[in-house]
Amino acid sequence: MLTVLASTDRANSDDRQQQFAVARAWAYGWAVSRGTDMPMEKTGCFQIMVNRSDRTMRYVVPVLDESLVQKLVKEEAQAGTWLKICADPDCVLPLLSNDWDIHKPEFLMWSKLARDAPQAIDGYRATTQIEGKFASIELIAKSGEIAASGQVAVVDSYAAFDKIVTAKDHQRRGLGRYVMSMLSNLSLELGAQFGTLVATEAGVALYTALSWSIVSPVVAAFCPTVRNAGAKDA
Repeated sequence: MLTVLASTDRANSDDRQQQFAVARAWAYGWAVSRGTDMPMEKTGCFQIMVNRSDRTMRYVVPVLDESLVQKLVKEEAQAGTWLKICADPDCVLPLLSNDWDIHKPEFLMWSKLARDAPQAIDGYRATTQIEGKFASIELIAKSGEIAASGQVAVVDSYAAFDKIVTAKDHQRRGLGRYVMSMLSNLSLELGAQFGTLVATEAGVALYTALSWSIVSPVVAAFCPTVRNAGAKDA
């Protein structure tokens, strides 16, 4: 059973402020990680110009505002637009129209970073890259295949972890844990104190085992370029 640190419908003022800060850090870090324009801060949300043919715009709503969500749902139902709403699905889903496809459940997470000394995993070699406030890692198998990878972008005191992936044939070998530990160390070197990420339901188990906490569920809604087309790489 998932334990939520701060649900938007019951959160006190401190919880809501924390949720806003973590979601803001994630929005900015995601933009750096993905190489998009930096977020524009609007009343109650962050707008990110993604500028891709299939994904054009992203709105991050850090704390539920029903009137704002209703406005975005109505006025921004354009092909390639994503809504990322940090709130319980039971509160959000009734606000969405049929123009929007609902992505799989996601969770905004937070951690106070700590240095780790991960043990090398036999059969894999790690390569890391740092460029400014961005860092990435790949674990390469003996075959030359990229077995696991991840990246992180540091904005102020937060590091946004992104694209944490383990190839199917290399799962359940501790590679994901190794990648997260290495990214945490790199983030600390780049000046971060805290980590933030948005996890899939499957990823929550790994991150909670690494002492990350769930801040809020995230409802991801997508207005597709073609009706009924699948939405990938959120």
